[in-house]
Amino acid sequence: MAEEEKKEESTEEEGKKKSGNNMILIIIIVLLVLLLIGGAVAAFFLLTSDEENDGSDTEKTTKQTKTVKKKSKRSSDLLTVGPMYPLDQFIVNLLSEGGSRYLKVTLDLELDGEELSVELDTKKPAVRDIIIRILSAKTYEEISTQKGKERLKNEIVEKINEILADGQINNVFFTDFVIQ
Repeated sequence: MAEEEKKEESTEEEGKKKSGNNMILIIIIVLLVLLLIGGAVAAFFLLTSDEENDGSDTEKTTKQTKTVKKKSKRSSDLLTVGPMYPLDQFIVNLLSEGGSRYLKVTLDLELDGEELSVELDTKKPAVRDIIIRILSAKTYEEISTQKGKERLKNEIVEKINEILADGQINNVFFTDFVIQ
């Protein structure tokens, strides 16, 4: 009898251990399923909102391109140069640790038409400010190479064209360029 009681007690303990292990296993599986469902829902909302934004952004950009003029790249055609708008000399400190380098530049803007010179006359302080900010943000290393000067010209053309309404700047010509 004592043996039977021991067997019954050991079977009860094994049953409790198995049910405890099964309960932990079930909890882990439920948590994993909830985690997967949560991830799927989050991915669905993220992807759905991106697709909706993409559609509305393209609608907005097409509406904006009708009202805003296209950004043009610099003209590289030197055989037919348009009307020129000369600017006074710029002397700016270059961006450097010691502040010991400066740039002296004189430049002319190539216009796409004569009517733009009237607008440039009225916006001359803004144009000069844009150019000064661009030049003073450059380091010697950025503008000492030929590619650096081309990038500088592109940036000047792009930034000035953003504020113009009657036409665009086609190109920038450096008539004096000294770095010291």
